[in-house]
Amino acid sequence: MMKAILQYRASPGFVRQLEAAAPEWLSVEVIDEADRERFARAIGSAEVLLHVLEPVTGEVIARARQLRLIQKIGVGVNTIDLAAARARGIAVANMPGTNSQAVAEMSLALMLAALRRIPFLDRMTRAGQGGSVPAHTYDRIGEIAGRTVGLVGYGEVPRRLAPVLQALGARVIYTSPRPKPGAAGQWHPLAELLRLADIVSLHLPLTPQSTRIINAQSIGQMKPGAVLINTARGGLVDEPALLAALQDGRIAAAGLDVLDEEPARIDNPLLGLDNVVLSPHVSWLTPETLGRSIGIAIENCRRLACGEPLLHQIAP
Repeated sequence: MMKAILQYRASPGFVRQLEAAAPEWLSVEVIDEADRERFARAIGSAEVLLHVLEPVTGEVIARARQLRLIQKIGVGVNTIDLAAARARGIAVANMPGTNSQAVAEMSLALMLAALRRIPFLDRMTRAGQGGSVPAHTYDRIGEIAGRTVGLVGYGEVPRRLAPVLQALGARVIYTSPRPKPGAAGQWHPLAELLRLADIVSLHLPLTPQSTRIINAQSIGQMKPGAVLINTARGGLVDEPALLAALQDGRIAAAGLDVLDEEPARIDNPLLGLDNVVLSPHVSWLTPETLGRSIGIAIENCRRLACGEPLLHQIAP
């Protein structure tokens, strides 16, 4: 029997999906991220860690004496101490593509919500103040059609998102290390994209090179009144610089599924702005994504047991 741990505050539906899919030879224990004592007791005998967001530190890896695989449920591995995993010979794998549809749809939803000020209008309506919305609010909304959307990064999510934006009437441009054959949209260097785009949407992994790629300098290059969307990683954005630009109107609105510190602190000043739409790092989280993810996780557990090459292995 192979033992795996899912460290995540899993919904009842996720647990049911996992239990229905797990073969007899695989035992999966679901442990809430907040239950650190239970996790500390269990990790020592686990062969597989199904990792979502809780950091897999060198300390965790040192306690995991039987661990053979860290399987990321998703794509980004910046929350895993890869050096510590390599030192122990522990395989690390991710799941490119499993959440791309969900993230593409959430990126579009945040664009629409930010452009149309939907959360603000919803709050006003629920408070019985729908007829008292400040008139200038309607000067600050707009449509995707006719706007230029700049995609920073061009992986699977932008590949799905770009044709939808074009179908809605947007002009799509993108930046990446090099032009992508068959890409929907025109390639531009980052500085040029920032100058041209009415909406800037981030689709990058968090690396030393991409950290704070949106900062005071790059915001200064953006078109006045632009909208910023981030469904990738909070560390891509210098939050104090973004806050200042949102407050003074340099950036008209932002749609953020990710923040520098998660869960968001109640005193994060971004939470108090009416021109910011927020969600708690769940753009990937749909039953459909989880179904695809469970399939890959179980297949990699089978391959691990049989000594076969793993899918999407990153390390060692």
